[in-house]
Amino acid sequence: MVTKDTKPVIFLFTFPLQGHLNPMFQLAKIFFNHGFSITVIHTEFNAPNFSNFPHFTFVSISDGLSEPESYPDVIEILHDLNSKCVAPFNDCLKKLLSEEPTAACVIVDALWYFTDGLTEKFSIPRIVLRTVNLSSFVAFSKFHVLREKGYLSLQESQGDSPVPELPYLKMKDLPWFQTEDPRSGDKLQRGTMKSMKSSSGIIFNAIEDLEPDQLDQSLKEFPVPLFSIGPFHRYVSASSSSLLAQDMTCLSWLDKQATNSVIYASLGSIASIDESEFLEIAWGLRNSNQPFLWVVRPGSIHGKDLIEILPKGFIESLQGRGKIVKWAPQPEVLAHRATGGFLTHCGWNSTLEAICEAIPLICKPSFGDQRVNARYISDVWKIGLHLENRIERLEVENAIRTLMTSSEGEEIRKRIMPMKETAEQCLKLGGSSFRNLENLVAYILSF
Repeated sequence: MVTKDTKPVIFLFTFPLQGHLNPMFQLAKIFFNHGFSITVIHTEFNAPNFSNFPHFTFVSISDGLSEPESYPDVIEILHDLNSKCVAPFNDCLKKLLSEEPTAACVIVDALWYFTDGLTEKFSIPRIVLRTVNLSSFVAFSKFHVLREKGYLSLQESQGDSPVPELPYLKMKDLPWFQTEDPRSGDKLQRGTMKSMKSSSGIIFNAIEDLEPDQLDQSLKEFPVPLFSIGPFHRYVSASSSSLLAQDMTCLSWLDKQATNSVIYASLGSIASIDESEFLEIAWGLRNSNQPFLWVVRPGSIHGKDLIEILPKGFIESLQGRGKIVKWAPQPEVLAHRATGGFLTHCGWNSTLEAICEAIPLICKPSFGDQRVNARYISDVWKIGLHLENRIERLEVENAIRTLMTSSEGEEIRKRIMPMKETAEQCLKLGGSSFRNLENLVAYILSF
């Protein structure tokens, strides 16, 4: 623990997407609790709510972004932010360092690949936060090999074929970016890899005990210190960095449900599905006869609104057995005694939160690391079921019934319990994440 009279400053540069803001703010609170002073650099786009973090200093930079709706895909927004934030971030860092010349380091999200080289001219160490787990990290690190060997173009024609370089994965599981231009995804990979390899270290919201082989591979691939200190959210008390208003009525609704009876469904903060898939999921949830809490956020259905799509009388037919909200306080929902299963996009934040509560999963991945996570969940860790085929109501219904009411579901529930215990033990004195965090704090103080 850093003593109060030293109070070294850490600058954190957040990336303005929900799945990246959450772990960065959790990390900021971890460092604050270890005696560091925190200055958060953020874009005007998706600016965080300062009032939730009264102990941090916030500095806004211009991002030059036009309305996000005018962008064809998320990857284009990402590249645009990386080009338009160079000068504003440079000016901001210069000003901050004139005020805090002894700042310990700057921690940037891995998606800010433009920061490679920029921090060097200010002679301040740059540590990167990578928000995926180690298994996905290894898959991403081999992206150039996968592209060169033509594997990425085989994802549909030979989807079930194994990937020789990545045990456990099939061609259809390889990291894929939601973009209209494959070269855009390649550019992202090259940028993030170069930026990470030139950094002073990489932080993961991961548990090395769950992925020891992938840790060994990562250490061979990357010549910088790696610190797996997850699960972040278990170190700190909850304070919301949510960009959407959370509907807290879902917690009182859960209070009225039987223990382990509710299937919680949420497909994340970015991915969108088409109308037909949405309807198949709706009927699958209804026909399963399990109580369900379903998050349908604005923009999650291509070009449509929830009320337009649901058949007339659908809500009434549930007879109170289902609740649909625009956004939910997910950690609290997963921790609730009534929640018994999670239909998820398999983003790493969601996967880790589910493991920490021993909630088995039904996987419906979309892009990026989600496909890798889904394969590990279903085939390696065996803590969930994978909706691998075209999404149809019967498949959804059967997966829910299997998970919630069958002996197979009970076996899955038993297998996730040791993973929950590992997630708890790693944070205790002598545990891997506890040890790695102590090493990380000492490393930052050595700069």
